Amino acid sequence: MVLINPSNPCGNVFTYHHLKKVAETAKKLGIFIISDEVYAHLTFGSKPYVAMGAFASIVPIITLGSLSKRWVVPGWRLGWIVTCDPHGILQDIGIVTNIKTYLDITSNPPTFVQAAVPQILEKTKDDFYTKNLNIMKEAAEILYDRCKEIPCLTCPHKPEGTMTAMLKINFSKIEGIVDDVDFCVKLAKEESVVLLPGATVGLKNWIRITYVVDPSALKEGLSRIKSFSLRHAIQLP
Repeated sequence: MVLINPSNPCGNVFTYHHLKKVAETAKKLGIFIISDEVYAHLTFGSKPYVAMGAFASIVPIITLGSLSKRWVVPGWRLGWIVTCDPHGILQDIGIVTNIKTYLDITSNPPTFVQAAVPQILEKTKDDFYTKNLNIMKEAAEILYDRCKEIPCLTCPHKPEGTMTAMLKINFSKIEGIVDDVDFCVKLAKEESVVLLPGATVGLKNWIRITYVVDPSALKEGLSRIKSFSLRHAIQLP
């Protein structure tokens, strides 16, 4: 079972109770969990980040982590795989050995990145994390509030983590647009705003927006989306 928490693309954060239920369900099914936590600690809502490894006594966990998100170095492409398996199940069935074997066929990160990792992990000050979370929280609030002004888009809930959110397109409010891909193509051509069609992540007629940018750029982008929406709005007789 693969779990993404905090969630890209939806921006939601799972509670301790929910994650425990997931672990118990996996145990009943006789499967282990791969927990994608590249956005670990990037939460700014009412729900704190809970590592899935906290439930390793219930079911084996393989956790995926990344330097690029929390430390804001996306181009570095450096991550890690951690096994949380106090009962040694993954070791016994050969999963750990297989992971190590596959690592032999991948290219290593640049040496300067490897050299910087200890300093980054050990000496980054708390105010760096706090500042970034405040920026993300402000951006999420801007997105959620400004989205209410765009007739054809709905943000189901305010993002509580990560850097992305999913918006639903209401086709009863617009005309001349057939689906989410068409929406994004025409928006890019007419307003130079690039969004990701929801179909690419399995949510047809939704769009994904990355909102953690400079607040003025975010407001300008949302203003352009609003103009696009009004331009394509259904004209009542």
